[in-house]
Amino acid sequence: MVAVRAFFTARIVLSAYCGAQTFTLAPAMKRIRTTVLPVALLAAFATLAQARGLPASQAGGSNVEERVDVVGVYRDGISLDEAVRRAEAQYHAKVVRTDVQDEDGRKVYVLKLLSEDGRVITVRVDAATGRAR
Repeated sequence: MVAVRAFFTARIVLSAYCGAQTFTLAPAMKRIRTTVLPVALLAAFATLAQARGLPASQAGGSNVEERVDVVGVYRDGISLDEAVRRAEAQYHAKVVRTDVQDEDGRKVYVLKLLSEDGRVITVRVDAATGRAR
């Protein structure tokens, strides 16, 4: 975003400086794409790695710790808030009561929904998979 803004600012300044003369920026843009952009991206990755406490050499590579976090999120399934949001969207009804139960060692959210026409709908959501039953 900053590079785009700098490009247009430079173009305006050069237009004002050169008057009505026309000029091309293709050589300058090629230099930016081939030198400045890769250096800026490398610096950004190094800064990100340093902020996370990783050595700069691991910034762009495979990070085992990060993969463990992703697997942990998947293994934990969905939250009660997410289950409520999905059920309300799917059934076009408002959740009026929630309960968390243990069924055969699996966590299940039991949601009671009230539709606009007054019907009560009971939905059971598996917390690990997010599947509604």
